[in-house]
Amino acid sequence: MATFEIHPLERFAGSSAAIRRPKEITCFSFDDQHRFRLDDSSLRYYYPPRIGADLSRGFGTFEKLDDTADDHLDGLLTAIVALEKETGKQCEADFVTWRGMMTKVDIDSLIAWEIVASIDSSVFEMNATLFQGTIFIEENHDFKLAEWAAQRSQRPRPGGHSQELMCFWGYKFETLSLIPATWDATSRDYIEGREDQVVNNSAQYCSIVRTGIGKSKLVIGGEVDAVWDHKPEDKDSPINWVELKTSEEINIHHQNSLFRFEQKLLKFWAQSFLLGVPKIIIGFRSRNGILKSIEELETRSIPAIVKRGSRAWDGNLCINFTAAFLDWLKETVIGGGVWRIRRREKSPIIELFKLEETGCGSILAPEFVEWRQHLGSKDG
Repeated sequence: MATFEIHPLERFAGSSAAIRRPKEITCFSFDDQHRFRLDDSSLRYYYPPRIGADLSRGFGTFEKLDDTADDHLDGLLTAIVALEKETGKQCEADFVTWRGMMTKVDIDSLIAWEIVASIDSSVFEMNATLFQGTIFIEENHDFKLAEWAAQRSQRPRPGGHSQELMCFWGYKFETLSLIPATWDATSRDYIEGREDQVVNNSAQYCSIVRTGIGKSKLVIGGEVDAVWDHKPEDKDSPINWVELKTSEEINIHHQNSLFRFEQKLLKFWAQSFLLGVPKIIIGFRSRNGILKSIEELETRSIPAIVKRGSRAWDGNLCINFTAAFLDWLKETVIGGGVWRIRRREKSPIIELFKLEETGCGSILAPEFVEWRQHLGSKDG
């Protein structure tokens, strides 16, 4: 078993490693039945919700996605195959993965920092395989299901609300903030009727970007909530994506309230900068789920905000940690087979060990492997 030492984190301090601006290379959608579509049909646009809206409204009719099935990297790889068939070229990268896997690594480095060591509980398990020079990484599905079961079994604090309801508040805020077309092409009835809509979290627009951290080239896929204005036709132009988040109101009279919020900003920032989302819109709610206010934050400004405030985390340290970890993976994951990447609770190390000596397990769909072999034979 190989290990990557998390501490001392001070060795990752200093100016950040080079970051390549994320650029969308392709996309796909899931419709409201969660059926895969190789298009942008689930793209949504932002339009502000009504302050005072009840985020609990409609909880009883929530059409929740059943995501207990293990989809591996299937949607991401299908979109990559379509792109390669269109261009006739292999999509070169050192790593291919979902945005969520990279976020776990980013956040892992920061919550292990001494100032927040009391909540050093980040754990994860991922599977990886090396194929044609690229490391493909997915979440260990069984581990994820076990985590969900443990979360559901937790009792809310006295006077608190269930995890299911508070999770619903986030989806409700998205429903209240989204429209299916630009505002001038959307009816007033639709905009004003969003509070009565049935909340359904099956539809998703997934952006696939090419980016880089340090010496590593990455292709990352992840869901994007909305676009601020429109998606430009020029593929080289940046896209004004919007990430939607909810958070409990900040109590300015309690320092811990601000500190907890700035800890939460770490996840908001990491998720957004990985996909090149420039703006985060936060809906602040009461403890009972009433929307009280909205704040817009520029993603790039968040590390400076935290630095001026609680100094709960450091963005440069996070980037440098991730760059070093990716370099270590490239040096260590050699040859075929399936590998497990794991961090246990409060562990000072990230573990890497082999599960299978050959093949790629279920990480890569057979259709993807066959296509790549066909593409390689053409190039040869």
